[in-house]
Amino acid sequence: MSIENNFQKATLSRYGKGLGDFPAGQAVSTANTLGWNVLKEDLSLPLAVLSGQRIEHNLNWMKQFIETYKVKLAPHGKTTMSPALFQKQLAHGAWGITLATAPQTQAAYHHGVRRVLLANQLVGRGNMAIIARLQQDPSFDFACIVDSPANVDQLGQFFADAGQKLKVLIELGVPGGRTGVRNEAEEDAVLAAIARWPQSLALVGIELYEGVLKEEADIRAFLQRGAAQMKRLHAEGRFAPGTIILTGAGSAWFDVVAEEWTQLDIGRPLDVVLRPGCYLTHDVGIYKSAETRIQANNPVARSMHASLLPALQVWAYVQSLPEPGLAIIALGKRDAAFDAGLPIPALHFRPGDAAPKAAPDAWKVTAMMDQHAFMQIDAGADIQIGDMIAFDISHPCLTFDKWRQLAILDEAFNVTEIVETFF
Repeated sequence: MSIENNFQKATLSRYGKGLGDFPAGQAVSTANTLGWNVLKEDLSLPLAVLSGQRIEHNLNWMKQFIETYKVKLAPHGKTTMSPALFQKQLAHGAWGITLATAPQTQAAYHHGVRRVLLANQLVGRGNMAIIARLQQDPSFDFACIVDSPANVDQLGQFFADAGQKLKVLIELGVPGGRTGVRNEAEEDAVLAAIARWPQSLALVGIELYEGVLKEEADIRAFLQRGAAQMKRLHAEGRFAPGTIILTGAGSAWFDVVAEEWTQLDIGRPLDVVLRPGCYLTHDVGIYKSAETRIQANNPVARSMHASLLPALQVWAYVQSLPEPGLAIIALGKRDAAFDAGLPIPALHFRPGDAAPKAAPDAWKVTAMMDQHAFMQIDAGADIQIGDMIAFDISHPCLTFDKWRQLAILDEAFNVTEIVETFF
């Protein structure tokens, strides 16, 4: 059975908030046949939704961007942990999927993903065992990062005992950052450790994460260090045969990574792999700010005459109007990210009306509890208990993490698809 057919026949593995009365045994792919519409209150709220039109726009935007720069894309799957969305990204030109843990990798594999870049250290026998089991499939292509001789030796011994070879990339880091070697001395110690395990480890590239830095000049210097180290290790014959990987780029600085690395030539096949994950849904907060910078400074982005669009919202009911100037919304920290800014009221809909209208600028979420949001409203606001509010959010990763299912909507707010997450 093909992967596509597996998706078509899959039923919901768990019932959670937001979907309402989903029929038992109903195939996920037939959700569009139920005739559900958010404005008709066919689904329970709160509800996380994705704009199908905007998702498609963002997929095509990134496809054009990477094709213009002639780089590869391995979007970070931890953003959504939704295999159905992974498949859309792969269908729009992604080279593979980036993940952060062995269990995430296992979930992606069991939903058809066959190339994974683990942008993290693989530590612990239980995690190594997951990868060893997946590597029994010759079609599975996997690599992880290393930054210490201790981890290298642990990996070398485990995969030697398993009779397998593990592909690794050296991670470069910066003082005050998170993981990664800080200097050439540390890098040389890791290289020496890799050389102790020629039968079970293969060095295939260099990885870094520039997002730990804040200033563009520092980021460019870090990227230039990565390019210089790539040339050095190639000249020293450190890499295993085959195509080498040079990878970086979170969701905020992928344009700068592309600019710095796209012309790099080391005299052998090289894949420059970008890893942004949040481009798929974008947001109205931290990534909107990044997009503003990209549109102002990046010539490729400007030439495309379009920008990424926020595609994720959370809908909720007005639950109580306990005092003037205050509405309590049935939306809380368990439903939407709040670490990078509180949800922003975007649409206001009263069941029975013809269509939603823009929420007034004066409406503002000022605080959140587990299941409640405090929304400031203007005096005399036209708002009633049972009204529906759609909220834009900042930082999609932590919103996806709170939902087991999300509904994809068309422009008329009809449910066209349901996607599951596997955090």
